[in-house]
Amino acid sequence: MSNNNLENEFSSSAKHKSLGSLENWSKTENGIFGKTENGYFQITICNENVIRVQASKYQKITSNPYSIIPNDSEPEFSIIESKDIISITTSEISLTLTFSPFTCTFFDKNGNVLNQDDPLGISWIGTEVTCYKKVQKDEKFIGLGEKTGNLNRAGQAYINWNTDYFAYGTGDDPLYMSIPFYLGIHENGAYGVYFDNTHKSVFNFGASTNRFMYFSSEDGEMDYYFIHDQDIGAIISKYSDLTGKMQLPPLWSLGFQQCRYSYYPESEVKTLAQTFRDKDIPADVIYLDIHHMEEYKVFTFDGIKFPDPKSLIKHLKSKGFRVVVIMDPGIKADENYKPYLEGKSSGLFVKYPDGEEYQGQVWPGWCAFPDFTNEKTRKWWAEKMEFYTEAGVDGFWTDMNEPASWGQFTPNLIEFDFEGEEVSHRKARNVYGMQMARAAQEGSIFQNKNLRPFVLTRSGFAGVQRYAAAWTGDNVATEEHMLAGVRLVNSLGLSGVPFAGFDVGGFAGEATKSLYARWMSIGAFTPLFRAHSMINSNDAEPWAFGEEVEEICRNYIKLRYKLLPTIYSKFYESSQNGLPINSSLAIAYPQDAKIYQSAYQNQYLFCDTFLVAPVEGTKEITKVYLPKGNWYNLYSDEFLTGGKEIYVDCPLNYLPVFVKGGSVFTMQSDISHTGESHDQVLRVHVYCSEQEGAFLQYEDDGESFQYLENDYFKREISYSPKQMTLSFGPVEGKRKASYKRIRVYLHGFQTDVLSIEGKSQSLKKEDFAFLEKLSEFDPLPEHDHPFYEIKNLSFIEFDHSKEPITISGLF
Repeated sequence: MSNNNLENEFSSSAKHKSLGSLENWSKTENGIFGKTENGYFQITICNENVIRVQASKYQKITSNPYSIIPNDSEPEFSIIESKDIISITTSEISLTLTFSPFTCTFFDKNGNVLNQDDPLGISWIGTEVTCYKKVQKDEKFIGLGEKTGNLNRAGQAYINWNTDYFAYGTGDDPLYMSIPFYLGIHENGAYGVYFDNTHKSVFNFGASTNRFMYFSSEDGEMDYYFIHDQDIGAIISKYSDLTGKMQLPPLWSLGFQQCRYSYYPESEVKTLAQTFRDKDIPADVIYLDIHHMEEYKVFTFDGIKFPDPKSLIKHLKSKGFRVVVIMDPGIKADENYKPYLEGKSSGLFVKYPDGEEYQGQVWPGWCAFPDFTNEKTRKWWAEKMEFYTEAGVDGFWTDMNEPASWGQFTPNLIEFDFEGEEVSHRKARNVYGMQMARAAQEGSIFQNKNLRPFVLTRSGFAGVQRYAAAWTGDNVATEEHMLAGVRLVNSLGLSGVPFAGFDVGGFAGEATKSLYARWMSIGAFTPLFRAHSMINSNDAEPWAFGEEVEEICRNYIKLRYKLLPTIYSKFYESSQNGLPINSSLAIAYPQDAKIYQSAYQNQYLFCDTFLVAPVEGTKEITKVYLPKGNWYNLYSDEFLTGGKEIYVDCPLNYLPVFVKGGSVFTMQSDISHTGESHDQVLRVHVYCSEQEGAFLQYEDDGESFQYLENDYFKREISYSPKQMTLSFGPVEGKRKASYKRIRVYLHGFQTDVLSIEGKSQSLKKEDFAFLEKLSEFDPLPEHDHPFYEIKNLSFIEFDHSKEPITISGLF
């Protein structure tokens, strides 16, 4: 059948049409290319762990230019053809292609089936392309990025179509961001599938059918990457190799961030900053939402509300605050507005097919929309950002970038450059927000070449982690939303986006005292720690809910800042391996059925060390599941054996948090913001266990790119129960550590005397608390708050040396 006939056959058909039987194939440099009865296919071996499968109705197969990082590797593989099949094998996986019908089956290196096409295989209904897969016994499906619902997505279906969804429900779909990557887990192992198609797509994990699961797109080609490695973390890391890893963010962006829609005028912003300092509540970032602008026009300040923004920002910096401004894509269609005239005259806006400028209504009124899929537009946006950087702005918040407009129904015929391909809204929408985030990041670097950028985005696609942190949009101040937000952030972590968070306290509606306090405690153990609230609602700062809540918030925010040495080190590791900061328990314990239960699916590991059990603020006791291993209650040091459910007290001032046995983590002294100096003592906490543990201590200047030039301090601190040692390994990097002394706290150990490099040293003891005691504002006994303090905690202190140090005698 000729290409023309083939095209007519498909374009006129609304009936299922499979690839059909194999007709011929030939070997390519990294795989094979072939023809079937009804289309073409290409198999590419990306590396020993990743195989790409492409299928099209046409001989020329196109690719998404935005998500995949180019790779010039030449992996080793073998091809064997027999009577009815072709087998392509690497050292880790193999793919068997069946000739009739044309289907794919993936095996691990031991011959176990990991993933298998249904006989319906890859097929079309009109322009819709689908891949049907068999479901393995008891198979679980996790990931898919910013999706509501359960950790295990089996039995549900999801749509990828970036959507502005104010006050979304905890089961609603789709939301703001699309990441078409999922992981399958069953008794024979695990795998990942990334479907690299930017059109509206569907992932059906067995909703309304018991025959198969499938992923489909309304148009474009079938193009997916099959990924397998020995564990879930390694699969996520391989996916991040494909789509890119988060850049190491500036240290200040890991501190507490305060936002409201909106803080104005400038006197209110100054009061906000001063109140944080007066109340001794650490904070690093204040956001300026849309009311900082003149008539909501980007690249402007309201001259009445903010008459001297440069002076204001300088004042805030003197208090230790960074400023992040919102940037919306809509450019007001105003002939007196310079950015509009520039964009119009240079042809940088999205257009109708006849060349007329597309306009939609957003905050400023009728707006044109920059085409961020055009390199010229991104460069122009980067140049326009000089307006903010000249004023001293530190970070950028790209909002409304789905793109959103009133009416929520952007016409599909509008056209985008798409790096010269020229496509409709149907293909470009899902990557629009990601490309705006890219423009913001490139602009930030263009304006401040020596400073790491901080960009926060609402919308994105696979690979968005290269450009921005993400937050989960306009959530609601309810207990259910708080817990759903935890699952959203954990799912983003499963999907290659480590730097993510939610609006602490809820954006829409008003939090109760207990809800706000609990949400703040959970937020302290979240990569992005930002509180945000909506206009026409009560104040929602840490001190706005009374003295008790204020003290709880202060305690957890201070704990966050004390833990920054651990958090920053983990962010560095994540920038190298792509693994999440918030790790769903499915990563470390994928075969444990308990972790998928609704009662425990919200639990996660923070920085690989702290098991956080989110719980409603209304509860004072809850059930927690501790996976196999040894665990310690963070606050009391109570030793617990894993592999069982336990009941835990959870008064409002104590979020259930446990430390994994064998863990090593670091802390610092109290600071008010990340620009303030600590006391130069690094606190190292070690937890006795039969399991080994290690921690990568990492430091750099926290803001520049000099760490890429070896300007860092890095060493591994490892705990060996067999050798009864704690070892500080050799130092990498040319930077000096900011700590002059090391204090090692020993949790669960019995020893009284240790040896440091062969010299005996007696242990000291002190009463230690991770959280301070709350004030008893009400003298009545029934209002007393519990207080956990670890009595007589052993520690040892010594000079911090670049030379390797071994402490022995731990038991």
